Order: sequence, then C-alpha cells, then structure tokens
Amino acid sequence: MRRDIFEEEHELFREQFKRFVQEEVEPQISDWNEAGITPRSIWKRMGEEGYLGASQPEAYGGSGGDFLFDAIIMEELAYARAHPLQASLHTDICLPYLTSFATEEQKQRYLVPAIAGDCLVAIAMTEPGTGSDLANVQTKAIRDGDDYVVNGAKTFISNGQNCDLVIVVAKTDPSKRHDGISLLLVEADTPGFERGRNLPKIGLKGQDTSELFFKDCRVPAENLLGQEGQGFKLLMQKLQQERLCIGVGSITSARRSLDDTLAYVKERKAFGQPIGQFQNTQFKLAEMATEIEVGQAFIDRLLVAHVRGDEIVSEVSMAKWWCTDLQKKVAAECLQLHGGYGFMQEYPISSDYQDAAVQSIYAGTNEIMKVIIARKLGLG
Repeated sequence: MRRDIFEEEHELFREQFKRFVQEEVEPQISDWNEAGITPRSIWKRMGEEGYLGASQPEAYGGSGGDFLFDAIIMEELAYARAHPLQASLHTDICLPYLTSFATEEQKQRYLVPAIAGDCLVAIAMTEPGTGSDLANVQTKAIRDGDDYVVNGAKTFISNGQNCDLVIVVAKTDPSKRHDGISLLLVEADTPGFERGRNLPKIGLKGQDTSELFFKDCRVPAENLLGQEGQGFKLLMQKLQQERLCIGVGSITSARRSLDDTLAYVKERKAFGQPIGQFQNTQFKLAEMATEIEVGQAFIDRLLVAHVRGDEIVSEVSMAKWWCTDLQKKVAAECLQLHGGYGFMQEYPISSDYQDAAVQSIYAGTNEIMKVIIARKLGLG
C-alpha cells in the first residue's frame, strides 16, 4: 500500500527502525510479557539510536524531525506487537509537556536525559475514583513556603514502575474545578512518593501499569510545570496528539491481525479445502480489509493536518473511538476465523484480542470522545 504522506527520508528511517525492531525488540517481547515490564536497557538503546527524540529539538538531543517520524515508530512497534515498549507514551505523550511548557532549567534537567533514555517519564492523571473527569481530581498539592505538599493516589499509570519522573495532575486550589488544576514534576526518589503494585491486566501484559501514592510529598515549587492553575488548559492542548497516537497504533494493530489471519485461512483446511475458499470467510476478510483502508486514510489525513499545526480535536476524537472500536472488532472476527486455535495463547491473535480491550478506555473513553464530538457539533 502506497502512502503519499511520507517522504523518502521517512521511508529510509522506517527501514532503519524496522531493522532495529527485528534485531533488538522482537526477540525479547515474549520475555517482557512474562516479566510484566521492559528492562531499562532497551530504553537506553532506544535513546542511543535516537528513537526517543525523533521529533524533539536538536538543542536537547533530539533529531528535529516532524511528527511523522514518531508515527513510523508507533506503527512499526504496533505491527511487531511490541506493546510492552510504550515508547509513544514516553516520547509523544509525556515529552511534549516538557518541550512546550518547561522552563529552560527544567528542560536541561529532565528533557535532555529523557531523550537519551536515562530518564523515563510517566503522566499521572487517573485516580481510583476519577477517570475521564479530570476536573474532579482529588490529589492535592498545597503550597507551603518553597514547596508544594502533595497528597493523594493515582492508578492505572503506564510506565509507573519504570519511571524516573512523573507529571502529576493535582489540585493546587481545591476550591476550584478546572482552574484549580496544576501540573507538577515529581522525581521518583522524592520522599513521600511511593509506587504501588505493578497491576496485573488481561492484556498489554508486558507494559508496567501502576498505582502511585503521595503522602506529604514535598515537591519544590520550581518543579511546577507552566503556571499554577493552568494545568487543565495544558492537558487539553496535548490530548489531541495523545488521541491521534492511539488511533495510529490501533489501525496498525488491526492491520497486523488481518495480515496474520489472511495467511492462516490460506493454509488451514476444513471440508477438504482452505477455509479462505469459503464465501463467509472471504466476505468477512473483505469487509475488514475495506474498513482498515478507510481508517488508514483518515489517520493519514489527520497526521498531515497535525504536522501542519491544525486544530483537529473533533477529528482525532472521531479517529480515536472509531479506530479503537475497529481494532476490537477486527481482533474478535480474526480470532473467530482461527477457530479453536484462536483461543490458544500460542497464537498471536489471542493476545491481539486481549490487548485491544483497553484501547476504547484509556486516553478518554470512547463515550467521552462522542461527547467531545457532539459539543463540537454545537449539541452540548
């Protein structure tokens, strides 16, 4: 499939990164899934090769490319089923907060080592009682002299076990909703900060997902990211890219499920012929192939618009819910076409089915995506 959004330099980068994935990532995926976490060594290798800063400024160790280079990394990792290596979370969801809103001193202290793979970053939004309703976060960060004193709990935090730095969403003014939220940079060795369990999940088993606790955790006021009370606005600025990242990964994962199933139905026989010869199988695969191409065309259009700097909040909300729902549908249909073998863990389609389940939940549930779209249509 030809995709006109990529230039020759992008395609050369893709081939380079694909070799890296084949040689240094794919052989380890099974071990990472078994361990429930990725080792620091692979993050360091990603940093050394420039894959954690493809679109980051050269002044801080990045390559200065556009977001399409990051999209290529997302696609190749998703196609390889390298879900334990949440590079996109680190580079495309967390680091942009530092690039856009950090002071120069904060950039030197955190962004430079993050691009090098020496400082892994997580963002802590979700709480035990608060999911998509960010204005209702209960974690508090109350100013006390030169510090903020942080108390509260977060959950479902990706990279929570591995991270060296957490961007914490907290209320600096509990009397307010949106305007009371601020972002704080909390180093993992700060007294009062504690990691909880590495949470067991039905899918994405190699991606560490944690509870985080803050008990009288004193964070220097200089670690405020942006201005006090502006945290919600900063989050809204960056959620467009986060949801586009989800769409990119989902459509690629759906394509991998389809490709593997196409190969399977050409070999697996029933009633004396390959099951790919049955009309039901052909129709199912034809429908999925069409929907994936439609989704890919939409994602590609949004990638171009995002690189151009367009405001596409409504469109990425559409892409996030539609592509993640499609991923779940494709994984389920492809598992069915594998028959009993699809239910066996040794067949990758079984993990595709499990891994797809969360896609419609995180980065804002698909129901929230529809609320956003409806408001953009003037309905709310």
